[in-house]
Amino acid sequence: MPKRVLSGVVVSDKMDKTVVVRVERRFIHPIYKKIIRRSKKFAAHDEANKCKTGDKVEIRECRPISKSKRWEVVFERT
Repeated sequence: MPKRVLSGVVVSDKMDKTVVVRVERRFIHPIYKKIIRRSKKFAAHDEANKCKTGDKVEIRECRPISKSKRWEVVFERT
């Protein structure tokens, strides 16, 4: 099964080798037909500690690294 890849923005880099990434999705409301934005935050593993707050990154599913980390940073777009 392929691993999911999501893109988002780093909102916190205060932990060691971990960043918090906010992933935003947009969808149309089924009744009102208005575009709605929903976001979710994921803790992702950043081995090199090179991501900073505000960076656009891609994260990929991986094995569980800790209680909350199931994602890893794959690609950084600044």
